[in-house]
Amino acid sequence: MTFNKTNTIKTQALIIGSGLAGSTAALILADKGLEVTLITSEKELLSGNSPLAQGGIVYKAAKENPKELEGDILNAGHNLNNHWAVRHLARKGPEIVDKILIDRLKIPFAKIKSDNAANAWDLAREGGHHSPCILHCADYTGLAIMQGVTKAVASHPNIKVLTQHTAIDLLTIHHHSQSKTYRYQVINKCCGAHVFDENNSTVQTILADVTILASGGAGQIFLHTTNNPSVIGSAFAMASRALVRMTNLEYVQFHPTAFFDHAPSRFLITEAMRGEGARLINAKGERFMKKYDQREELAPRDIVSQAIVNELLTSGSPCVFLDTKTLKTDPKERFPTIYEHCLKSGIDIRKEPIPVVPAAHYFCGGILTNLWGETSLNNLYSIGECSCTGLHGANRLASTSLLEALVWGYQAAEHINKNITSLRLSNRLLESISDWKYIGNEKNDDPALIAQDWTTIRSTTWNYVGIIRSHARLRRAFEELRDLSTHVHDFYKLTTINKSLIDLFHGCQSAYVLTQAAMRNPKKLGCHNMID
Repeated sequence: MTFNKTNTIKTQALIIGSGLAGSTAALILADKGLEVTLITSEKELLSGNSPLAQGGIVYKAAKENPKELEGDILNAGHNLNNHWAVRHLARKGPEIVDKILIDRLKIPFAKIKSDNAANAWDLAREGGHHSPCILHCADYTGLAIMQGVTKAVASHPNIKVLTQHTAIDLLTIHHHSQSKTYRYQVINKCCGAHVFDENNSTVQTILADVTILASGGAGQIFLHTTNNPSVIGSAFAMASRALVRMTNLEYVQFHPTAFFDHAPSRFLITEAMRGEGARLINAKGERFMKKYDQREELAPRDIVSQAIVNELLTSGSPCVFLDTKTLKTDPKERFPTIYEHCLKSGIDIRKEPIPVVPAAHYFCGGILTNLWGETSLNNLYSIGECSCTGLHGANRLASTSLLEALVWGYQAAEHINKNITSLRLSNRLLESISDWKYIGNEKNDDPALIAQDWTTIRSTTWNYVGIIRSHARLRRAFEELRDLSTHVHDFYKLTTINKSLIDLFHGCQSAYVLTQAAMRNPKKLGCHNMID
């Protein structure tokens, strides 16, 4: 139903983000007949971080033992995990993979090429896992999954997809209702979002009974990252302004092996290569992981990343190397995407090692939710990387990211379907929500100014809130980001609204809340590597 107000749309469910979590939720909600509006800031659905995932998705070992996976997740997360979330993923995950990815979408996961093991899955092993338990499609698993998921989303009659739509702010009755009847209510509720339509440069008011944040993490606030350019922490920024509770934001995982070059986003070199026998060596050609952990290359990501940084600081070298000559399989066949990328850069990985460095990868914390994806703000759910059920604790276990997105996309949708009657908001309440107020009218969005602000954000977070942290570094980051935040806020209010300005505002605020979270935690643990 469309309201009479200009640029106002009413939908039953608004999903912000079209990755695996958001798209899964959209499918499950739409299957039950709900009217779903799915928005993405990108030009197409097949974008974001989900298609970039190479290694695979955790499934189950040949000798199924959920407790082993639980133990691996807890060990990787330094036991800061929510045990209920860990148990839920380990036990329900394989069932949901079967139901959605294998039975419904027919994702072509690799199988063992053997007459003795016909139709058996070719399960991979990665760092931190005791057993091979990871389904994969060569080294483009995320892309293969998302091709199947986006095809189903695009063809579903109950899902309306809006591309090049960037969420600006969450709508709440305490902040946006023009009726005193609702503003004086003790319980606050989310009612949708203000959204910038890049196609015609207008701001839409999308009103919804239920809003789901699924816009991913904030890797692009760091100087070096594996993340898609659109991943700038918009969910964290919007949630903080709406006073939604967040937790564990200081635990940012840095992937140990990103291709060493000068691209804006670092190309990921999947952990599965180390699972298949590749070895890390320093500039002298020496293996070094044994000095840091008995599991060597198969230690969890935080340990490997910190070991590499220590090697770089000790030697003064710009990178370390991943020696693939020890691979158990042909790299051209098993890792075709990586093989082609390296070959274009002049490196034949069958003969030469790959230069690698750590890069910001995924957040372990985010918007606090329960096991159904509910947040501290009524009618708002959060799923995927922007959420925190406590699953990861202080560090993510390899290849749990796609499974987390799938499981909680499914779980949140199931919960909403069961409770949609009680979640419905009255038309009277929704009609009281104010449209976007255009305040800024100055045409001062100079690209040079915005680029310089982004340089400040990324350099500050990388140098002071990165892999190695100290109290002095965090204080410096806080002071610099506090000043920049004030400047950007004023700039935002005065300037005509546009996509680049919204992204800058979100990126600055997400960097600021991350720094504050890190300052509040003096304890060295996992990804939060405090040296003092």
